[in-house]
Amino acid sequence: MRIMILGAGRVGESVSESLVSERNDITVIDTDPARLRALQDRLDLRGVVGNGIQPSVLQEAGIVDCDLLIACAPQDETNLVACKVAKQLFNVPTAIARVRSPEFQDDSPLLGAEGFAVDKVICPEQSVTSYIRKLIEYPEALQVLEFAQGLVSLIAVRAVGGGPLVRHSLAEIPSLVPGVQMRIVAIYRQDKALTDLVGGTRIEPGDEVFVLAATAHIRAVLEALRERAQAVRRVMLAGGGKVGLRLAREIHPDYQVKIIEPGRGRCEYLATQLPHAVLVLEGDATDADLLEDENIGEMDLFLGLTNDDEDNIMACLLAKRLGARRVLALINRRAYADLVQGTQIDIAISPSHAVLGELLAYVRRGDVEAVHSLRRGAAEAMEAIVRGDRKTCRMAGRRIADVGLPAGAQVGAIVRGLHRGDGSRIDLNGGADARPEVIIAHHDTVIEANDHVIVFVPRKRMVREVERLFQVSATFF
Repeated sequence: MRIMILGAGRVGESVSESLVSERNDITVIDTDPARLRALQDRLDLRGVVGNGIQPSVLQEAGIVDCDLLIACAPQDETNLVACKVAKQLFNVPTAIARVRSPEFQDDSPLLGAEGFAVDKVICPEQSVTSYIRKLIEYPEALQVLEFAQGLVSLIAVRAVGGGPLVRHSLAEIPSLVPGVQMRIVAIYRQDKALTDLVGGTRIEPGDEVFVLAATAHIRAVLEALRERAQAVRRVMLAGGGKVGLRLAREIHPDYQVKIIEPGRGRCEYLATQLPHAVLVLEGDATDADLLEDENIGEMDLFLGLTNDDEDNIMACLLAKRLGARRVLALINRRAYADLVQGTQIDIAISPSHAVLGELLAYVRRGDVEAVHSLRRGAAEAMEAIVRGDRKTCRMAGRRIADVGLPAGAQVGAIVRGLHRGDGSRIDLNGGADARPEVIIAHHDTVIEANDHVIVFVPRKRMVREVERLFQVSATFF
């Protein structure tokens, strides 16, 4: 696929790195020649220096042959105008814009064909906020990712001795947790994936386990792999930037919230934007005296959310040493994220990877609904809709065992009933339509047309092979 990326900042760099690894033809436009040179030295892509809202620059970059434009420059205005120019003058099939302002949502008429002609809006700050909100709700989990309009969730959890399933084999799951259907799609032991999950595979303490289950069963699945954690009540945020402000707005008044922010002007702004119950403190989150004065030892969760990776790491390590029960750091640099794994920092989140899945859904071939990037981009979980029939699609009308998935890839769950017989979607929010059915997949489960199939792909190089299974032949049309 020919993809043009406007902006070589953190998001643009991360997206470029992921998409180049999948053998896409990537062109990056940026006004900073030095930044482009550094990106070209690392990655196999083309860089064009210039302003991406100018038609001449877009034309020089090859917009005429482009399949997808991803506009992720720092300014919302630049991204919106670039999408409009690309659509109106060059008929780009798909245009995606990074937009921070909440005034522009996917369903806004301003983004339609008569407006800025944006097919999809992405907001990394909102993606990170939603991601963190799930981790606050389920403190035992390392990740909680939703599929099929929230009916199915993929959960990553660290197994701890004492959980009903720990030190037992996968074949024993039905008898140990009766009534809770789940599919373990991957186990990572000492940061390496177990290559062949069979009935005799045992779950050991310390394993990172990826489980697919109906969202209604998340709590039961977590408690099967470790003892239930104390519910989060008190939260301290280091950093009152865009993510910190969004998160504080969303979690208040369900949680007691404190924000530590070093800038006086920003503190004053936060105080005007947040309820009085949210305590805004001017100070340095790496100041041990300040943390102790604010009772860091009583905090259920401490989050390092500043724009500085080093500050986030140091603040989280200090908070953990001073008694915070759980700490989470926002880390942009991949090398740093890899470095802190296995340390006292419980979870490291990359903002760019949190939004990457939203973009990958537009890059994947076939009728792909959702994609989530896992383990810092090494693995992936994909939700795709099966179209056609047994003659036109390799997925339709076959048992999972006969589909021909690459070794290690697994179908974890199927959601049936999200579409009517004519292919139109049903409304989950009301109406007389029957409720969809969540089917935890087994080797003899038969996949039907219009099923939403959720596949775990352990290595990115397998993605193309999995995509081909969902593609329909020309005779379908």
